[in-house]
Amino acid sequence: MKRKSLFALSAVVVVAAAALVPVLWSGGDNLHNGTAVAATPADQAALVKKGEYLARAGDCIACHTVRGGKQFAGGLPMATPFGTMFTPNITPDDQYGIGKWTQDDFYRAMHTGRSKDGSLLYPGFPFTSYTKVTRADSDAIYAYLRSIPPVAVPSRPHELKFPFNQRNMLIGWRTLFFREGEYKPDPTKSVEWNRGAYLIEGLGHCGMCHTSINAMGGPVSSAAFAGGLIPLQNWYAPSLTSNKEAGLGDWETKDIADLLKTGVSNRGAVFGPMAEVVHNSLQYMSDADINAMATYLKTIPQKSEAPEPMQLETSEKFGGELLKQGQKIYADNCAKCHADNGLGMPPAFPPLANNQSIQMPSAVNPIRMVLNGGYPPSTDANPHPYGMPPFAQSLSNQEVAAVVTYIRMSWGNHGTAVSPQQVSDLRSAPLD
Repeated sequence: MKRKSLFALSAVVVVAAAALVPVLWSGGDNLHNGTAVAATPADQAALVKKGEYLARAGDCIACHTVRGGKQFAGGLPMATPFGTMFTPNITPDDQYGIGKWTQDDFYRAMHTGRSKDGSLLYPGFPFTSYTKVTRADSDAIYAYLRSIPPVAVPSRPHELKFPFNQRNMLIGWRTLFFREGEYKPDPTKSVEWNRGAYLIEGLGHCGMCHTSINAMGGPVSSAAFAGGLIPLQNWYAPSLTSNKEAGLGDWETKDIADLLKTGVSNRGAVFGPMAEVVHNSLQYMSDADINAMATYLKTIPQKSEAPEPMQLETSEKFGGELLKQGQKIYADNCAKCHADNGLGMPPAFPPLANNQSIQMPSAVNPIRMVLNGGYPPSTDANPHPYGMPPFAQSLSNQEVAAVVTYIRMSWGNHGTAVSPQQVSDLRSAPLD
């Protein structure tokens, strides 16, 4: 799901944010004799707190904070097929940040993808999802962002190749891929289901990673939530619509909720970009909202087949040789944690048998885990997660291919053999 930057044209975060103004005015209930009345300090504090929670739900900090830098000061480089983009400073600094934005400016950016001056924002700022956010929630996020300390750090200009540095090109992109409008509840569904849909489709912008993108950086709408390779990030966001991948139709709602909230469950653990989403965002969400998201995710229509990603194939004979070689490598390196029968010891050591993420058509994620290792996120409910050690230095490309082939084809798993060439390609790929 969050959703951490999609390294394509739709992977650039160019967010508009809040202005620092002295008084928040509200209409409706706060009108007295036709005159606007300022919100009380208690009301304002509650609004800021709500906005902080919603900003967590949107995982704003992930893209707008450089590791070790000031929060929301921007500057995060984001490599895309079209050049390098740099996230902006969204602190309420008048000179370098967004201190002169108003509530209306902020809502327009969220809802329509237009900046304060009316210019078009790049769709890496996920306005295609944020357009579903209500005005009330937008105003709360605005109130929170204007309450944070201003940071006097200039935003670095993007380094895009021609013609992608021409913003007027976005007019055509928007015509094809953007539909403006707040989320409309489905009256045939429960309040909990609608809350989950609002969070997943709106602030959570989960479809940005779990939906394939085309050559123009636009989502393939016919394959919503059906998975896709995240360009240049070298992780595969699995399909949520196919039980052959990460389809959730046969999961218990509790297992989905546990995975979202803590990063581990009896069905598996999250690594890579999704681990960052859990660490930065989902672990801070209320149990009620997590359960609502799990309820919605469980009802996403399931399809018999996942989209077929690009996969380097091996011959049947060579695949058999890899399988045999991989059995010994697994016994020597993996069985201690994941057990001879592949059942592991969940949630500390995830099962590999009957694990959809292991046997997906794309073998990108298990190859990366064997090469680079990793940890599930550290969360309040799981503060000391068990990790996977890296084997890039101790196993050759063929040995990694062999052990991944073994776990994809053993214990009833129905995956296919992988190629040492694919391992070689991923070994040389950047880790972030």
